[in-house]
Parts: sequence; C-alpha cells; structure tokens
Amino acid sequence: MSIETYFHKGEGYNPFLIRDGWQVAQLNHVATHGLNDIVDVERHACTDEVFILFKGKAVLISATFDTAEPRFEYLAMKQGVTYNVPAGLWHNIAMSRDCQIMIIEKDNTHNNDVEHKPLSQKQLQEAYRRIAQVADCALI
Repeated sequence: MSIETYFHKGEGYNPFLIRDGWQVAQLNHVATHGLNDIVDVERHACTDEVFILFKGKAVLISATFDTAEPRFEYLAMKQGVTYNVPAGLWHNIAMSRDCQIMIIEKDNTHNNDVEHKPLSQKQLQEAYRRIAQVADCALI
C-alpha cells in the first residue's frame, strides 16, 4: 500500500477519489462558472457540499426562493477556508480563469442528486454586477 495523489489539470469538474459513499472532486474554471457567465443555481437534496478554494478568485453564491422575490448572497471565498453548503440550498460558484476548488460530497452527487434552476436575465445582470463587486473587493 502507498500514498495516493490526485490533481486535475483540465477544465471543469473531476471527481477523482470515490470511497465508501463519499467523493473528493476538483473544480477548475469552465464555461458557466466564470465571473460573468453563470446561468443558473443548483441544489442537492441528499448531501451537504463542501468547497475549499486553493487557487484563484471565487464567489460563492446562495439563493433562496421561498418569498415572492428571491434572495441572493455573494461571498468571496478565501483560500484554505472550508465552506459548507447545506443540502437543499440553491448555490453556484463564479470563478476566475485560474481558479481551482476542492469539493467533498456524497458520491455520485453530480449524477444523481442535482437540480438546476435557470436565472432570469434580470437576475443574471444583477448577479454579474454583484459578483464583480465582491470579486474586486476580495482579499484573496
């Protein structure tokens, strides 16, 4: 037996360590996760999702749709800090081109436990404006 190492060099999402009901994945920048091109939010009914930024800039977005007007929050991620998105919370991540994020969640979440909600043009315009503000102010 020896120590295993993993690193994802390509674009997008890659779950590379899947064991006993959980997985570790790496998310690198990809279209629809940029600082000005997200198109939706997603949620997972059966798992929390943990994010750790280790390179670049990222803005973690959460949304609630339980009132007439949806509420959005925008949080500049800091390197090395662990962020937990509870099961059921709508969310997305806007990332700089050099961004790399680790994700820990139940296995097969990306295949079996994901629901997407498209955002309206008005919501997207406001999101891009707020993402830019938060990303520019981030001390990352």
